[in-house]
Amino acid sequence: MRRPCVYILASKRNGTLYVGVTSDLAQRIWQHRSGAVDGFSKQYAVYRLVHAEFHDTMADAILREKRIKKWRRAWKLALIEATNPDWRDLYDDLLK
Repeated sequence: MRRPCVYILASKRNGTLYVGVTSDLAQRIWQHRSGAVDGFSKQYAVYRLVHAEFHDTMADAILREKRIKKWRRAWKLALIEATNPDWRDLYDDLLK
């Protein structure tokens, strides 16, 4: 599904967080999980998709990503808890 999206990955509940942006969420998460993407998420094993927000334009998604990255950790945790209180891995939902 190609649509601008801001996403948050977690290593586990209340674990290490990664905020990213993409136009193809399913492919991007697959890249993180397969180790095709070097960097932070690979180094810290941050693969669980716990939050996703879709936007109309990539510019909107990028702006939102930049804002979330500046947030305090507690705010990011509250955002995840508001939409995914069980910290379910949402990746499987993308493949349905």
